[in-house]
Order: sequence, then C-alpha cells, then structure tokens
Amino acid sequence: MSLLTVDLTTCDREPIHILGHIQSHGYLIAIQPDTYSIVHASENIADLVNVPASQLVGQSVATLLHDTDLSSDVITEVLNVGKRNDSWEAMNPHRLTINGKVWNLILHQHQGLILLEWEPVGDDRNAVINQQLIAQALTEVQASRTLTDLLQNTAQRIKTIIGFDRVMVYRFSADWHGHVVAEAKDEHLEPFLGLHYPASDIPQQARELYKINLVRLIADAGSTPSPILSQPDWDRPLDLTHSVLRAVSPVHIEYLKNMGVQASMSISLLYRGELWGLISCHNTTPRFVDFQARQTAKFVSQLLSAALEFRKDEEYKTDLLRYTQNGQRLHEQLLLGNDVTRALTNFPITALDVTEATGAALLFNDKVYTLGKTPGEASIRALSIWLGTTGVETFLETNQLSALYPPAEAFRDVGAGILAITLSKDLNEYLIWFKPEQVQQVTWAGNPNKPVTVGEDGQQRLSPRKSFEAWTEVVRNTSEPWDETEISAVVKLREDILQVVTKLANEVRLLNQRLQVAYEELDAFSYTVSHDLRTPLSSIRCYSEIILEEYGQDFNPDARELFQKITESTERMQRLIRHILYYSRMGRTDLTMQQVDMKALLQTIREELMVANKDRSIRIDIGDTPPLVGDPTMILQVFSNLLSNAAKYTKLAPDAIIRVNGQQTDEEVVYSVADNGIGFDMKQAGKMFDLFKRLENARGFEGSGVGLAIVKRIINRHQGKIWFHSEPNRGTTFTVSFPTSIY
Repeated sequence: MSLLTVDLTTCDREPIHILGHIQSHGYLIAIQPDTYSIVHASENIADLVNVPASQLVGQSVATLLHDTDLSSDVITEVLNVGKRNDSWEAMNPHRLTINGKVWNLILHQHQGLILLEWEPVGDDRNAVINQQLIAQALTEVQASRTLTDLLQNTAQRIKTIIGFDRVMVYRFSADWHGHVVAEAKDEHLEPFLGLHYPASDIPQQARELYKINLVRLIADAGSTPSPILSQPDWDRPLDLTHSVLRAVSPVHIEYLKNMGVQASMSISLLYRGELWGLISCHNTTPRFVDFQARQTAKFVSQLLSAALEFRKDEEYKTDLLRYTQNGQRLHEQLLLGNDVTRALTNFPITALDVTEATGAALLFNDKVYTLGKTPGEASIRALSIWLGTTGVETFLETNQLSALYPPAEAFRDVGAGILAITLSKDLNEYLIWFKPEQVQQVTWAGNPNKPVTVGEDGQQRLSPRKSFEAWTEVVRNTSEPWDETEISAVVKLREDILQVVTKLANEVRLLNQRLQVAYEELDAFSYTVSHDLRTPLSSIRCYSEIILEEYGQDFNPDARELFQKITESTERMQRLIRHILYYSRMGRTDLTMQQVDMKALLQTIREELMVANKDRSIRIDIGDTPPLVGDPTMILQVFSNLLSNAAKYTKLAPDAIIRVNGQQTDEEVVYSVADNGIGFDMKQAGKMFDLFKRLENARGFEGSGVGLAIVKRIINRHQGKIWFHSEPNRGTTFTVSFPTSIY
C-alpha cells in the first residue's frame, strides 16, 4: 500500500502486517534458516553496516559485517546458538557493538524466515529502577481493593517506566468501541478519562495483532519509514507480525498527527486469551523506549491481566454458585408440590433469584404471573406472541429488545432487555426476565458518526477526527447485558420446569400431543428409509470389494484409492443409518428397568476409549458411582455418547482430562461428565439436542449430529433431565439426572 494513500474503503482490509517498511530508528534483515542467506533487508541497513541493502540481498549473512569493526563470524555464532537451543526469545536482546555504537539485536523466526532487528540501547541505570518498579507493581496489585484503583495505579506505574506524557487504560466494550477507564498524564494536558472511542479507531486486523504482539512502539510518527528490499526472485512480502520495528499504517499516522501525538506505545491487556483492553501511551514529541523498558512495561501489564482474570473469575464463580444454589432450591420447590406457578413465584426464593433481572413474568396455563418490576399484562402477552414468531426453541437473550421488537420502547423503563425461556410455543408459555433501561451519556472523543471527509477530488478519506473535543450522545433502550452465568442458570431451570410439566400433563397437554404425532411420523419414516437404504449400500460395498479383489492389480493407484473411498463412504453411511434407526426405534422399544452397576459400566467405557485413543495424552477419572435404575442398554448408550464426545472434543488439548462423578439424593441420581475440550458459546445452547444440528466450532470434528439427540430421547424416556454448562476453550460439563424410581 502506498504510504500516501489513505482510503476509507481499504482501512479495514489494510494488510498492516506486510506494509513493506520498518520504522526508521532500527534496521532489519531476514534470512533463510538453512543457508543463512539474506532474503530481505531494510534500505537503511547501509547506515549500520556500510553496505547497500541491494548488495546484501541474496548474499550470506557472513558478509553482513565485512565493512565494520566487528568480526564477520559474530552473527553466524549467534544464529547457531539460537538454532541449537531452538529458542530465540531467551537470547533477546543480544548486545552488539558495531563501529563503536552499542545495539540491541532482537531475533525471532516466523513464516520460515529468521528476522534480525537492531535498535538502540537504553540507559543501563534504568534496569535497577525498573526492577524496583516491578516490585512496587506487585505490591499494588495485591493491595488495590477496587478495580478502579488497580487500573489507575497501573497507568501511573507504566508512565513512570516509559516517561510518556499520557498513559491511558482503554477498555473494549462488546461492540469493540473503547472507553478510557484510567489515565495518568502531565498536568498541562486535557484529560481523556471517561471518553469513548468508536470501534473504527482500532480495526479488526489491528486487534488481532494486539493479541499476538503484546507491546507495540511507534517511536516517531513523523519519521520516514525505511522500505524493505527483497531478493529479486522472492515472490512474497515479508510478514512483520512479530517484528518490533514494523512500520505504521498511514491511516494510523494521520490519526496520531490529528491528535498531536508524535510517539505512541500500546500494551495489550488479555482476559482468557481475548483482548480486554489496551494500555495506550501518547507523547507529544518523538520518544524511543528501549527493549528492557518495554519488557518491564509488558510485565506490569501481564500482572494487571492476571489480576483482572483472577478477579473476574472470582466474580464469575461467586455468581454461578449463587445462581446454582437458588436454582437447586427452585428445583426442590418444583418437586415439592408439582405446582409450577407456586414453586416459581410464592416462596422466598423465586424465579427472579437466578438472574440479576429486576422483574420476571411467567405465562402458564393461559395466565400471567409477575414478580418485581415488569411491563403490564397486555404488553407481556403481546411480547409472548412475538416470541412465538421468532423461531426460538429454547431461549432468547438481548439487552436491546426494541431493536428486535420496536413496541418494547414503550416499556423500556422496566424491560429494555429480556432473557426468555420457552416452555411451550404451541401453548404460548414462557418465563421472561426483564432488565430496565440504563440511560447512558456516552462522551465520545469527537463525533463518532463522522469518520470521513470528502476531498476536492471527491474521494472519501479517513479523517480520524481532527477535533477530539468531547461529543456527548445519550444512549437509550439498552439494559445491562446478560452474562453466561445467568444464561446457564435459566437453561437449567427450564429443564427442571419441563420435567415437572411433562410429569403432570404427559397425555393432555397440546404440546405433548403434537410431539407424539411428530415422533411417530419420524419413527415410521426413519425406520422405512433406513431399511430401504441398507440393502443397496451393502451391495455397493460388496461389489466394490469384489472388483478390488478380482481386478485391483490391474488398477492404477488413483483408481484403487477411489474404490477405497467408495468402501469407506458406504461404511460411514451405514453407521449414520444405524444411528437413525436406533433413534427411530427409541419410541417403540420397551424399557427393561433394573439396577445398573455404574462402576462396571463406566470402567468398560473407559477401557474402550483408552484403547481407541492410545496415541494421545488422555485421562479419564471416575469418581463416585452410585447405581441407578434404568434400561441397561440405553444407559450404556447415554454414557458412551457423553464420554465419546468428551474424548473427541478434547483432541486439541495437550493433556485431555475427563471427569465423571455421581451423587445420589432421595429423589434422583445425578452424574456429571466434565472435560477440558473446545467448549462452546452458551448462546448457541438452544440447538444442542436438535437432530443433525452441530455447533459452529464442532464442525471440524467428525460426527453426524445424532448422538446427543439419542441421549436426550433416552433421558426423556426415563423421565430424567440433562443440562450443561460450557465456555469456549475452557471445556464443557454435561449433567444427567435419573429419578430413583419412575413408577
């Protein structure tokens, strides 16, 4: 991209990791790791080694220092040590004195090349000071009682380390706009604390780089970057994702100049591997921060990230425990009298206590029951009719209801956001939680709705707010968002309610009548199709095997491979048909109820899985195993599916761990199967048990989308329940419960 072109249409697609330039305060070469030949060199390298870059590309790195006072073998020796130790990070920075000046050499390997970067060395006396600052930062992390104090102390500490005019802690919202939540600045500067910045200020590709490269320095926004020259026959640009000298996007340069900033530094703040925010540092004059100071600032930011994760996890666990305990109490109330309305609304613990909602409404048996602050009955009934048109089968959550359902603006003071679970769409029965409107005055750093200007040539250009004066916007029709702990709690409560509803009205409720008809039609259809397909599939497989056996020696390798694929495809199809047939027979098969030895059953499944997964690190821990009453074959199918899924979705974990544990109460036996696999977003939980439906992040794993549908149907036949809790990249826990007796 030309450094002179600042086109809005290319901003979000700008390849900022391959701009083809580096910042002018340092030098760069990139070499092939096997031959040490130079593939790329920054044009300004001549200032360091007295040889033009054009003469270096294509040559051995041994020639790099020929015209300096340093031995030509030094670079080769450094590279040999790094390769021998299979580590570059531990070597950084490596000090070299070239022509009387000391430089920090920083190395890394990426995309099949080793990158060597030289930058100036700072004052060694600062190292002792920085160590003291790290110790003070550790003390502050432990001593800060509030998040505000922690963020403010960190901003001040970073400012002391790097000496910039202004240091801000910038927190991202769900829509990726940023909010300055802490600030340390020189007295003469106007404050930015509390200001908001639109998501377009930091486009997506930049946010992705911030997750990889945690510290980013722009030493002089006004300097001219040095272009990177490449070997003539090299056909791809140099990827500078991990480079400390990567040049700056011209869009961002213009943005900084409009702010009056000549140097900037950004340090990433991560929470569970995702970008929580940035420590954004500005200086009104050019300022270089050396490697050691950057690493010190990075360490302080990592302390803050760890503290954030600990505090948020503690809050998460506290909320989840409270909601779980209240949900368990509601479950006991539901079982106590089998009266759904009374159990949810007439006890000290009500449906309102499993979320942070301020109101709730239960639509049940054609009546409306309310708790707390809710819209009027007419508005609730109209809302329920709309819910029936949305296609939502399990739950719906939003903190901006009027954006989906415009009439909600009329009751935004009590219901700007809702979390609703479906009890019966056909009977228009729902449980809905409400959160009120949170009117916010959002103060933006400039008008966020005008990010472009039109030049004399008519071209739209990104003009990153030449004015950053505060611009206030009133945000309405928005509630506090619903978090995952609230969603998990209501999904579990839905299962508890449906268990009681099914028990009370198994033959008379309209929903069950329609479900029964649908099940019977699906049974008959699946049974017929399965049988009709199995015969031709068997023929295809047999004929393919005969042809391979009789004539395979005359086939070329491609033909043999095609016949092998035919055989494998028919086997997969036959497995799918068996699953469908098992699913269809479920409604007609009589239950053979007896006590099941769960210890023996689980050990058998574990042995089979350990053999099947012998080539990977996997551990299956079995805790308490109280017996349960059920059909032995179906119970085996349930736990085989759950444990097999756990084994499958932990394949990406270096050390897979699966834990199975059971506990028994007077009313039920409960088993949980927990893993540390890929997990999933609870907002997709509504289609977990749908036939042939698979979640987005599971599509890369082999499967038919039938297994959990079978599990759900078996659980229903045993009058039990199944629920789950999961977080992306942090594992999943499935919990099943069986009544001690269903008769």
